[in-house]
Amino acid sequence: MSDVAAARVVDRLRPPAGLRVLVSAGAAGIGAAIARAFHAAGGRVCVCDIDGAAVGRIAAEIPGIVASVADAADRTQVDRVVERAARALGGLDVLVNNAGIAGPTGGIDELDPDDWERTIDVDLNGQYYFARKAVPLLKASSDNPCVIAMSSVAGRLGYAWRTPYAAAKWAIVGMVKSLAIELGPAGIRANAILPGVVEGDRIDRVIDARARTLGVSFEAMREEYLRKVSLRRMVSADDVAAMALFLSSPAARNVTGQAISVDGNVEYL
Repeated sequence: MSDVAAARVVDRLRPPAGLRVLVSAGAAGIGAAIARAFHAAGGRVCVCDIDGAAVGRIAAEIPGIVASVADAADRTQVDRVVERAARALGGLDVLVNNAGIAGPTGGIDELDPDDWERTIDVDLNGQYYFARKAVPLLKASSDNPCVIAMSSVAGRLGYAWRTPYAAAKWAIVGMVKSLAIELGPAGIRANAILPGVVEGDRIDRVIDARARTLGVSFEAMREEYLRKVSLRRMVSADDVAAMALFLSSPAARNVTGQAISVDGNVEYL
């Protein structure tokens, strides 16, 4: 490969400047890391989040970002978010379907049906609500349009005591693979990212809830989580954001219908 050809390969790894991006649950955690990464790459970014304080913080932090408060499980609110993004950005090139909650921890016979339904409403139905409104906008894009859906390592492995979360995350993989087939003729790609154990407050809460359910200490449960990872470490939100950037770049123009783990190889849950 010549130096010129190699330079072209490197250039293809960068998302094009001006990319129009909508990130659900984009004001904190993984979503905020993704929003910041797209902005740093020259993208025009719109986020929504149920956390009003987080929305205020990211709006103050990132010049020009379009940020609003919305519940991903509320179809009417999602419709408003997508319509606002379309007006502000003049269209859409990338949908990052990131909104999700951890859901309850407990045996299947102990779970509150309302907790089950809330988990499915946010983690799965919310992805549908965003996709149904965003796809017509993506069809009008000529800039390598794509849907990036946030699943989880729990979308490829069984996850005892966390069945509503796992059920939703497995369903997201099926949704993405189906959308890749459905939307491929229109030039739209669809992929899922499956984060593993992502460092931060959220995983600490998950570990604590599981430790309490099984009657062990937080420290012992944290060590158990790390033993399940081949690299024996957690991943960062920035690791996930980097994968999102790659999937929106020209280098990924033929990557679709994939469930891509960013997890250090979690062996089991």
